[in-house]
Amino acid sequence: MDDTLSIRQQKMRKVLSQRQPNVTVVLEDVHDPHNLSAVMRSCDAVGIMEVYVVNTLTPPITKLGKRSSAGAKKWVDLHTFENIADCMTAVKAKYDKVYATHLSQDAVSLYNLNLTGSVALLFGNERLGLSAEILEYADGNFIIPMQGMVQSLNISVACAVSVFEVMRQRIETGLYHAPQLSTETMDGIYEGWVQRDQ
Repeated sequence: MDDTLSIRQQKMRKVLSQRQPNVTVVLEDVHDPHNLSAVMRSCDAVGIMEVYVVNTLTPPITKLGKRSSAGAKKWVDLHTFENIADCMTAVKAKYDKVYATHLSQDAVSLYNLNLTGSVALLFGNERLGLSAEILEYADGNFIIPMQGMVQSLNISVACAVSVFEVMRQRIETGLYHAPQLSTETMDGIYEGWVQRDQ
């Protein structure tokens, strides 16, 4: 690293070298801005670069929870949509597989998924889960195995558990040991981050 860079800028460079451009999270109709912010914080923690949100609720979420985001919105791009078709068309154009958190007969354990390829993880709203419409875009369904009486988790907790499993698998296969972005792409993102951080 360039010795003339500040400690903060050096950290930005290091973080960029571990970003995972081929994994994302998609949220459908999450109504609590604190949950959205917590999801973004977890995504930043594991190197996810962008989050997709489709919001058909009225009124839609217009801002993030300040405390739980802790600045994650600076480092994770948020793409918002008002209808499912537009959102999922954009996701499917960029990611090879979409896996939905949905309790169904064909659902498999999170820990049996291969999360080292190009993948989007789909999470639903706090009360109703995922809609039938958005599930049509999924390539498979998964559950997080639990041993307690309560068989559900808060959306932000479920997302955190899932993306940290993504990180675990990718660490094991060496995907954090070498940059997944081109030097040109990293330079462009870095310049944007420096501007945002001022």
